[in-house]
Amino acid sequence: MAYLRKKLERRTYSQDRYYILIKRQKSGKATFNELTELDEIVNRVPDIREKVIRESFFTDNTQDINTPPNDPGGNDKLHEQPVQHQPFWNRIKSLITRLFISQISVVKSGDLSPLF
Repeated sequence: MAYLRKKLERRTYSQDRYYILIKRQKSGKATFNELTELDEIVNRVPDIREKVIRESFFTDNTQDINTPPNDPGGNDKLHEQPVQHQPFWNRIKSLITRLFISQISVVKSGDLSPLF
């Protein structure tokens, strides 16, 4: 029987500590000092900082974490939804409504400076 071994992964002390602190943070058991240490590690170690930045931008799709940020194919989700414009009369209606609401709020407050 052949046993499959998990591939060894080399990590620095900072990387190892980062993963430990992230697990504690996600489980809700991290203390203030541990969160401070996590912040210092993220700010001090460039590799970890880059990983955190990528994760924060690509949280909805794990495939995007592996694509470089300058890859033109990685930003397809940004252009999926077409822009929907309001009809002309709806824009006029909303403009008039906003004008009346702002006039009513000025009259109630008694401050006439926004009018002039």
